[in-house]
Amino acid sequence: MTIHDTTAAGPLGARSRRHLTENDAGFVGHRQDADTTVLLDSDDTGRMVRRTVLPNGLRVVTERMPGLRSASVGMWVAAGSRDETGPEAGAAHYLEHLLFKGTRRRTAIQIAEEADAVGGELNAFTSKEHTCYYAHMLDEDLPLAVDLVCDVVFDALLTDHDVDVERGVVLEEIAIRDDDPEDLLHDAFSAALLADHSLGKPVLGTEDSIGAMTPELLRTFYRRSYTPPRMVLAVAGNVEHDEVLRLVDRALRGREHPLAAPAAPRRGRAEITQSRELVLHTDETEQAHLMLGMPGLDRHDGRRHVLGVLSAALGGGMSSRLFQEIRERRGLAYSVYSSDACYSDAGSLSVYAGCQPARLGEVAGVVRSVLAEVADGGLTDAEVARGRGQLRGGLVLGLEDSGSRMTRLGKRELNFGIQLGVDEQLRQIETVDAEAVAVLAADLLRRPISAAVVGPYAHVDELPVEVREVTR
Repeated sequence: MTIHDTTAAGPLGARSRRHLTENDAGFVGHRQDADTTVLLDSDDTGRMVRRTVLPNGLRVVTERMPGLRSASVGMWVAAGSRDETGPEAGAAHYLEHLLFKGTRRRTAIQIAEEADAVGGELNAFTSKEHTCYYAHMLDEDLPLAVDLVCDVVFDALLTDHDVDVERGVVLEEIAIRDDDPEDLLHDAFSAALLADHSLGKPVLGTEDSIGAMTPELLRTFYRRSYTPPRMVLAVAGNVEHDEVLRLVDRALRGREHPLAAPAAPRRGRAEITQSRELVLHTDETEQAHLMLGMPGLDRHDGRRHVLGVLSAALGGGMSSRLFQEIRERRGLAYSVYSSDACYSDAGSLSVYAGCQPARLGEVAGVVRSVLAEVADGGLTDAEVARGRGQLRGGLVLGLEDSGSRMTRLGKRELNFGIQLGVDEQLRQIETVDAEAVAVLAADLLRRPISAAVVGPYAHVDELPVEVREVTR
């Protein structure tokens, strides 16, 4: 195996960014030959970030964190709800459940027992653009963690019986989502904002699509989506890169899994057609739940750090403009916040508020007023400084354990194909000033608004006029 050490000029400087390319799967990434290892980042504490591209295209990225006693292993697959066709709605999440139901070497109970026996965590989650299967264990149990994750991902049986049994579990999860107004609201807002775009579909699918899902459809989605160029094995903690490679080689040796057969399909950039809808889900809740927002930035937009500061200053903390106006000055709501989402070809900036139904109109009016003020006048230097501080603190404090570091490795490798050092990210945040925020706010906050409401209203016409006018 060839090793190329690229440690010049700090973590992934300009030279590395010039070598971005698009691979056969349609994902942008760092150009690296198969069967090679690259040192991406290191510091004087002994921390090292390395990447190896295996001959089949699977990328193995590790972060050595001396001093920890844990290790986190995550297999990231670039397959989520946006990669599903109509009849496949919910397939990515359904598969997340099924892969733990048994392999050729282990039954479902054996998988659970082996993780529990060492006090480890073995789990998975699905999003709109990826699925992750992960294990968090003591560093001495790294061999088990790698073997379990590789076993369930590469060698799941996906039997007809397991599909039928797990169907009820997935339907129960949809019911739980429907019983949580805030979760339901997020899905409703995505549908309102993104219309027929693949990102507007719920990750869980629908009762109809899950009820009609056949074993063969799920197996076809698995074979098509779980291919090496779409996958990253991210490992962080008290680990050595070469040892991880040996464990992966041992875990995959001799397996005739479907991952080596088909070529990964190309994920295209879908056209965004904002619906500007007002979506209402009638629910006998004690509170009315409102979310409104507009199209934002995709993850490759160089202004995404500016967007993060803008969102934090708008509604990211107790000192934010929305929190102060709605909760502190007027006492209209207990919970109010803003959030931003950046996907591969789309994004959003949104505001949530939960309040008494009688106050919904006033809350919507204040939100619109705050957004208009910021669109016209930007934010103060002090607000921007606090927004930067929130981002910087959240970034650093959120990376204090091996699990969060593993998540960062996997996401960055799938989303960007490069590993950016924390110090470089902090420098990018620190460069955001009030002028940049004002320019972006003038652009984003004047865009057409979409909205969703969950609450005790039988029809849209029963909503306060301030809410109904939001999308006009």
